[in-house]
Amino acid sequence: MATDVVQSRVFNFSAGPAVLPVPVLERIRDEMLCLPGAGASILEISHRSKDYIAIQQGAKERLQRLLKLSDDYDVLFLQGGARLQFSMVPINLLRGRSQPAQYVITGSWGKKALEEARREGPVEVIFDGKESNYSELPQRDQLPIADDASYVHITSNETIQGIQFQQDWDTGTAPLVCDASSDFLCRPVDVTRYGLIYACAQKNAGPAGVTVVVIRRDLLDRSSADLPGYLNYRNHSENDSMWNTPPTFAVYALGLVAQWLEETIGGLDQMLELNRRKARLLYDVLDAFPNLYVGHARREDRSLMNVTFRLPNPDLESQFLEQAGQRGLTNLKGHRSVGGIRASIYNAMPIEGVQALSDFMQEFAQRNA
Repeated sequence: MATDVVQSRVFNFSAGPAVLPVPVLERIRDEMLCLPGAGASILEISHRSKDYIAIQQGAKERLQRLLKLSDDYDVLFLQGGARLQFSMVPINLLRGRSQPAQYVITGSWGKKALEEARREGPVEVIFDGKESNYSELPQRDQLPIADDASYVHITSNETIQGIQFQQDWDTGTAPLVCDASSDFLCRPVDVTRYGLIYACAQKNAGPAGVTVVVIRRDLLDRSSADLPGYLNYRNHSENDSMWNTPPTFAVYALGLVAQWLEETIGGLDQMLELNRRKARLLYDVLDAFPNLYVGHARREDRSLMNVTFRLPNPDLESQFLEQAGQRGLTNLKGHRSVGGIRASIYNAMPIEGVQALSDFMQEFAQRNA
């Protein structure tokens, strides 16, 4: 019966909530009714119980190992998604400061982060890719990054446009803040280059409900005591992410994803190589049929997570989506704001799924090019 269920699963290219590793889903299924040793479901046990505390601590320790974090950084498990972090970052790191925060706008999510930051203090936009329709990224040495900036904010991967920074930046003494929601844990990261990294889990690291914040401990000193309690990073750090009831199930599932990355995949270096192989399968087809598949991103800025492209007309795009769905290749429609096609191939998308999409794209091109 279980095998039949797995075989009936489609290849889900959703941008989020997104595909999860089958072994993680199977373990969640097996433990849902009764978490081993707890006598109850993960959905039922207290967040103060020894069973849950061990789960949360284990998830934190796995992230610390995967990211090779030193004691200079803390890991927080919060709620509210990246949307809340768009506000929490400037509330904690910018409010009351005279030096502006500098924002690098490379797509839709960076623009939304900017809107919230402007409510809290002075902001300077040092790059906006609007002129190229957010199809390309700037080079670090092209930007006037100020050493005394309150922080520099980037979005490492723009899911809607399908562009991604492949390298870690050096911003000098200005803390680098990164929205890594859609490529968290997809590759090794030199965390020492960052002041703060945040990521909602539901795109690449787990189910919706938990947001990971990796913060350099010295930045916690900027959190003013007069902030609303939940919005204060220091409260969450001092209370081991239990200032309020944490999203227990989501943290449990994120811990299982981290375990899968660590023990099954073999770490982030191996995950990066697999992600490159998957992305190459699709980009090679785009490059082979440029008159049919028009990629959005500049070649050197293409995302490993979200492959975005258009076909010559809406009718062909509708045919593409319909025929792909008949092959069990689902959720390929581009974001409503830009249209086209988007294949999200996050960590948990098996290479077999990407190969099936690549094969379909080649067949479709041969029929329609």
